Amino acid sequence: MNEFEAYLDETRAAVDAVLEQVVPQPGAGGELASAMRHIVFSGGKRLRPALVLVGCEHVGGPRADAWGAAAAVELIHAYSLLHDDLPCMDDGQLRRGQPCAHLLWGEALALLAGDALLTLAFEVLAARTPGHRPLGAMVSTLAEAAGWAGMVGGQVKDLAGEGQAPELERVHAIHSGKTAALISACFRLGALAGGGGPEAVARLGEAGRDFGLAFQIVDDLLDLQGSTAELGKRAGSDTEQSKLTWPAAVGVEASRRDAAELVQGATARCGPGPAAPLIAGLGRYLLPRRR
Repeated sequence: MNEFEAYLDETRAAVDAVLEQVVPQPGAGGELASAMRHIVFSGGKRLRPALVLVGCEHVGGPRADAWGAAAAVELIHAYSLLHDDLPCMDDGQLRRGQPCAHLLWGEALALLAGDALLTLAFEVLAARTPGHRPLGAMVSTLAEAAGWAGMVGGQVKDLAGEGQAPELERVHAIHSGKTAALISACFRLGALAGGGGPEAVARLGEAGRDFGLAFQIVDDLLDLQGSTAELGKRAGSDTEQSKLTWPAAVGVEASRRDAAELVQGATARCGPGPAAPLIAGLGRYLLPRRR
């Protein structure tokens, strides 16, 4: 276990505690709350919140100032998984080893649960960001990453690309929006929450983008080579649905090299700082990711 893996284990319980405070209980929200909690508390690694905290600490900020942003990105991530699995999208059956929400509560309620998580994210960010931090910039950062030019736009490109020729430029556009935009935002939000200046915020955001691309390349490889038990979802689904993936565009070995080069460049771009050992560990954590 390297430095980042230990950090991920350390912060997961704290992230869960914040999420327990903000995600409604079934007694208050009924089946809607049950569907929201089903995806939020289904055993995720809490990688994205940890990246927010790393960004905050790397610019010298206190972790306490970043909890609102950390919880918000996890809520955005959970909503995106819930919507990705809907029958009108990827028609998933398993997520993190459990039945997808639409199989338990129906497509309409699953859709609305995703909507509720999306809006809750901004409520939490606004309510839990200290007044001395740039809330407006943080809201804009998260909205841009999650919206039409980021995650949603990437999903649209992903759906439109099914069955198309696996050209690397097209795959890059999908991965940049669907995955890398939010991971970039995690680093930017952390730097903003930690009081980082414009140069540090931009530099960490660029590094996060490349870490995000590497993450998705490895995810593509795992879907190709891993098992359903390892992945917590149906293995080989990208191939079955004729998804545009990095290995389909350039091959397995070139994909591994590209991921390694992206991680190396992103680590260097972050530069020196209190969280440099964690960032180096993040790179080592991302590359194999067979766990």
